[in-house]
Amino acid sequence: MSQDSARVILHVDMDAFFASVELLRHPELRGLPVVVGGTGDRGVVAAASYEARSYGVYSAMSSVQARRLCPDAVFLQGDHAHYSRTSAVIMEIFRTLTPLVEPLSLDEAFLDISGSRRLLGEPLDVAQRLRCSVKEETGLSCSLGIAPNKFLAKLATTSAKPTASRGGPIEGPGVAVVSPGEELEFLHPLPVGRLWGVGPATLAKLAPLGVVTIGDLSEVPQELLVVVLGPGAGAHLHQLSLGRDNRPVVANSEPKSMSQEQTFAQDISSMDALRSELVRQSEAVASRLRHHGYRGRTVQLKVRYRDFTTVTRSQTLEAPTDRGTDLVRTAWSLLLRLPVERGVRLLGVGVANLLRGELQQQLSFDDALAGLRDDPGRRNPSRAALDASDSEWDATNSAVDAIRNKFGAELIGPARLAGQAKQAHGQQWGPAAEHDVDTASKSGVPPPAETS
Repeated sequence: MSQDSARVILHVDMDAFFASVELLRHPELRGLPVVVGGTGDRGVVAAASYEARSYGVYSAMSSVQARRLCPDAVFLQGDHAHYSRTSAVIMEIFRTLTPLVEPLSLDEAFLDISGSRRLLGEPLDVAQRLRCSVKEETGLSCSLGIAPNKFLAKLATTSAKPTASRGGPIEGPGVAVVSPGEELEFLHPLPVGRLWGVGPATLAKLAPLGVVTIGDLSEVPQELLVVVLGPGAGAHLHQLSLGRDNRPVVANSEPKSMSQEQTFAQDISSMDALRSELVRQSEAVASRLRHHGYRGRTVQLKVRYRDFTTVTRSQTLEAPTDRGTDLVRTAWSLLLRLPVERGVRLLGVGVANLLRGELQQQLSFDDALAGLRDDPGRRNPSRAALDASDSEWDATNSAVDAIRNKFGAELIGPARLAGQAKQAHGQQWGPAAEHDVDTASKSGVPPPAETS
């Protein structure tokens, strides 16, 4: 453990993040069981307040099951863009302590303050000050774990969390510390299921070995674990059982993929309807690629059928792309090979093997108009589709991005989507219920306020 002894790693996890952000916008809902996610029958719970958790509602549960467990829950469709903006504010607060901030998700991050201890003070004091700063600047609470490595810090955070009750969260300590030299004393009594990578299948393989706690696992020879679990998992879990994790905190890590998916209110078996949805999603993914300065080489297609069978297909392109037309063409060729007549419940398009492309110069709206005046032929979308070279497509995409930046994403898009009903592009957790407005008004929930 000597390599870890000089390290001080913080793991910060916001408390019931999505639900807590919604409660800031809807303070009249405090004290009620609130669930954020897809509000329709095919929705999925993204987050639950501590009141809702006391009924057994948790993330990734189907909305139907959540309603069954907690009939009085208030369901909110969620606003991923707003949560992302709030997350950006929180991450900047973290960066006032150290530049070594590794976000794991919108509401979770590792911080390495090893090199700042003399400047910042004792780690426990640093953590308490950070909790206060987050609360003062955002109105949100968080829990922290402190340890010599990432693995132990994340485990410690769980010990610091509030617990659920019908009357609201019962505050935990807020900060939990695993000091150097105390790693195994903290780790070994814990259930082995608390280890990363230990799910039901692995637990079933470990049970015949008499493994119940992490301490039990540490006593199993690594050679035997490799035989039972395979070389990768066996060696990995052996190291974790001894509290060893030498991974550094990596700031500004590059994304591995970008994707978009949609769960439909009704199963779709029409190729024409699926083609339109492919176009919509491909445009959304391509726009995000260009916005962040990436191009991708591997196009991915995800299809989930009505029986919940999920199929994924992928194809690697000769050259990386950030064009929606390339994504549509490739994803469509993959979809044509699948039996959509079974009824498609969910469709998704993604791009992996991302590379930093040349950042396109962002055109202003006036520049975009000037480009159209200089080349009137570009106003004819069918001619552009047939005759445009790569550079012309890039220029056209830049013009479209400029128009969307000024007037909104719904103003301009592929001709195939013209006149179609607006889709909830940002919805991550399934379709909305058909009567969301009525349900919300009966619960005393106003529509989410516009934010800037």
